[in-house]
Amino acid sequence: MHALVRFAFLALLPALAGCASLYFPPPPQAPLLTQKGEFSGGLHTNFSNNTALQGAYALGDHIGVLGSASFLHSNKKQSFFGSKANREFVDHDFGEVGMGYFTRLRDQRVIEFYGGYGLGHTKRTESREGLTTQTLEGSLDKYFFQVNYSKKEAKTLHLFGRDFPMSYGAAMRASYVQLNNFTIDGQKHEAEDNIFFEPITFTRIQAVGPIQLQLISGSNFGLRHRKFLKAANSVFQLGIVVNLGGQEGKR
Repeated sequence: MHALVRFAFLALLPALAGCASLYFPPPPQAPLLTQKGEFSGGLHTNFSNNTALQGAYALGDHIGVLGSASFLHSNKKQSFFGSKANREFVDHDFGEVGMGYFTRLRDQRVIEFYGGYGLGHTKRTESREGLTTQTLEGSLDKYFFQVNYSKKEAKTLHLFGRDFPMSYGAAMRASYVQLNNFTIDGQKHEAEDNIFFEPITFTRIQAVGPIQLQLISGSNFGLRHRKFLKAANSVFQLGIVVNLGGQEGKR
């Protein structure tokens, strides 16, 4: 029950956070591959409707590839406590591909290293009383490197008269992101770039068979001061993960 209370508290954070950045980070992917031929897939979303579809495949006993597509199309108030007449419309589409190395340690833990590239398009339109006040639009390019790690430690969640095994892990991602072809109200504006550090932890609950429920919580830090490309959006995600063809044991 303590874990559920913690999950509920974390779920409120994105609703209270501002969304003044044109960068909406997709959740770092942690497939935790263990052997050749294994597949991992996932579907994640959050309360800002930032949804990501992910997949990874082990090409060899230690080489894996991954890819993801994320989408955010929303119409909401500009601020949580602001007027309903002040709206923010967001259209954000982004994709990533990567390749890396994975291995399983002697005590059944898994560690992975991935590097990759992403690109997409972002647009935010603000309005007051039905009249557009500002439109920001541009393309995004991204280079990232991350390390994933899963602990052997496991606990059990007792709910509805059943026991659900739980496991934990972490991912550390560093990303270099460029905002190109940037316009404000249709007029060209100076491009921006930033370096983001996105450490996250994830909790997985075994639901049925290979299906696991996953909670991702973490932080997003921008290492450079930027006006439009900054760390202002949540990394929090809820989702479903499926692993097929892997080795047995906690990961």
